[in-house]
Amino acid sequence: MTPRDASEPNGSRWSDLDRPPLNVTALRRGLVREGGLWSRVEVVQRTGSTNSDLVARAAGSKAVEGAVLVAEEQTAGRGRLDRQWTAPPRSGLFFSVLLTPAEVPVARWGWLPLLTGVAVATGLARAAGVDTALKWPNDLLVTVGGEERKAGGILAERAGDDGVVIGVGINVTLRADELPVPTAGSLALAGAVSTDRDPLLRGVLRSLEEWYGKWRAAGGDPSVSGLQEAYAAGCATLGRVVRAELPGDRAVVGEAVAVDGDGRLVLATGEGVQEPVGAGDIVHLRPA
Repeated sequence: MTPRDASEPNGSRWSDLDRPPLNVTALRRGLVREGGLWSRVEVVQRTGSTNSDLVARAAGSKAVEGAVLVAEEQTAGRGRLDRQWTAPPRSGLFFSVLLTPAEVPVARWGWLPLLTGVAVATGLARAAGVDTALKWPNDLLVTVGGEERKAGGILAERAGDDGVVIGVGINVTLRADELPVPTAGSLALAGAVSTDRDPLLRGVLRSLEEWYGKWRAAGGDPSVSGLQEAYAAGCATLGRVVRAELPGDRAVVGEAVAVDGDGRLVLATGEGVQEPVGAGDIVHLRPA
């Protein structure tokens, strides 16, 4: 990516003094270490999608486990179901990581997005002082003006036979007039004690390294690693009446009562049936 030209006028999109660029040298110094998970940290000014870029690099054997790709701006960021994710330059954290959990059965890899949610919420609580709740399966929620708002999301994609690329997008300094939809939020709007993206990113990645290490050491077992319990404790979906919009234009309404050993959301329906949901959109209908 081409670095910013020093001759650009002050009115350029890179001149927002409230949104300084990430310090890649400090990030590498704080994250890349002998024996640690993170092998490489790269920051680009602008790209379509960090997930697409890192999946392509992994396919071409140009990335190894622990590669971290961060973008100051994404022009084609994606959520689940190929939904677009856009935000002003340097207003958030937009990054992807490559993981290759060879010791873990592939059947348990579905826990990786949930693991990432727990890690992000833990890291943000420490670094930003913001309570972040998890909406199953991959949304990060904050409270703004007493209302639940989406401030981030997670997207996992297979990278070849032995890897998974996990992308994370977090709105950090988005102002009210910059929100893409009224139901969106940001750490700043949620009252974060810090919106300095450097320590926020370090905190999230260190938390992800810690949780991934526990999960991998347990062979991906969500119970033994403590992941299943931690996810349930931080999940805003549990205890709620929800509507699950499923593939094939089918919908199920019920109370979300558990996240099972496969990471599926278990709904107790009005007919007295417990139905596990492995994929679909979840709509929170009312609080517990």
